[in-house]
Amino acid sequence: MPAAGLTKHAVELAPGVHWVGALDPHLRSFDIILKTANGTTYNSYVVRGEHGVAVIDTVKENFADIFFERLESVARYDEITTIVLNHLEPDHSGALPELLKRAPQAKVYLSSRAQMMLKALLKPSGGKPPEYIPVTTDDEVDLGGRTLRFLHTPYLHWPDTQCTYLVEDGLLFTGDIFGCHFCDARLFNDRVGDFRFSFEYYYAHIMRPFRENVLDALALIEPLALKLIAPAHGPILRHSPRDYVQRYRELAMPRLFNEARSEKTLIVFYISAYGNTRRMAEALAAGAEAIGGVRVSLYDLEGGESGIFTDLIEEADGLAFGSPTINADAVKPIWDVLSSLTTVNIKGKLGAAFGSYGWSGEAVRLIEDRLRGLKMRVPLEGLRIKLVPDSNELEQCRSLGENLARHLTGRMENRVVDMASLA
Repeated sequence: MPAAGLTKHAVELAPGVHWVGALDPHLRSFDIILKTANGTTYNSYVVRGEHGVAVIDTVKENFADIFFERLESVARYDEITTIVLNHLEPDHSGALPELLKRAPQAKVYLSSRAQMMLKALLKPSGGKPPEYIPVTTDDEVDLGGRTLRFLHTPYLHWPDTQCTYLVEDGLLFTGDIFGCHFCDARLFNDRVGDFRFSFEYYYAHIMRPFRENVLDALALIEPLALKLIAPAHGPILRHSPRDYVQRYRELAMPRLFNEARSEKTLIVFYISAYGNTRRMAEALAAGAEAIGGVRVSLYDLEGGESGIFTDLIEEADGLAFGSPTINADAVKPIWDVLSSLTTVNIKGKLGAAFGSYGWSGEAVRLIEDRLRGLKMRVPLEGLRIKLVPDSNELEQCRSLGENLARHLTGRMENRVVDMASLA
């Protein structure tokens, strides 16, 4: 029943609380990077209090008609006093400009980080900007007998994101948190099909890079009395909602048992056409191990798919990448691993590059540029060696490994720069 059986009317979550969102069962690619086998939903909600009505998020612009039809089935536009934007990405704010035209008296509540985004969002529509109020954790809106309380949860997955808690009912509107791309007209998690894969897939590609922010958000969410979690995508979690909170905590915690708890970990990835880059990798690893306090692992990318290393990379302290230069570039397996790094948080990790080359040797510089673009620390110049490394060049590789280990363990001596030499 992915798209069947749902009327154009709102769906009640609790007395005076309704879903007024839209179904998009034929969507197969979301934001380019995510695939979805059965579409998604754009969830919007209406909360009625004694003094007014709140709309929490809207829908993608080309689904605005059905959104307004469902909204009109439970509220008049002149009753709307409050519009809450938990997240301003276009799939949640697409109907906002038209909603503001129909309910110009409504005040808009959003996170402080979302203010500039709101102005940019409304710029094409022209006209007077709405009255908006930036909010943060524990700020509240009184609807009359019902209280909306805000939770500041940035980077899940944009800087502007927040959650909204309906205090008296124990309902939490979470934006993209606890969501997934899964379209089923039965809406509720105890009625829809099996969406476990979609839930985990969404977390892995959207939330995993912000693991520390997930844990910060959970610290705010876990103490709440939760009867229902209402995300912006996918099923509404009314059955055992706390199980999904617990699952997020499990997913956000380290996944690998660390036998070297007191040691730093350095992972050396390499691929070698004629064995030269491999010899460099082995010498680098030997140098790093000689310092002590660092556990080194060597992985030949010719023997594994890039996706299997994600957990290992996430838990590592340092990463070194070795590639020959072929056609003025690093080879594809290296780029496959580097591309996978966008799904984990590697900001601040130590990075390095090395490789053998025959003619021009661009691979090392290209890898370093990528590491810096990913916000990794690249304190040491990469090492390029032409063709077969001799004993002196292998010693340079050992020295690079030693210095990487010193950086990881905090034993690298600070350089003293003679300013006169720079004149």
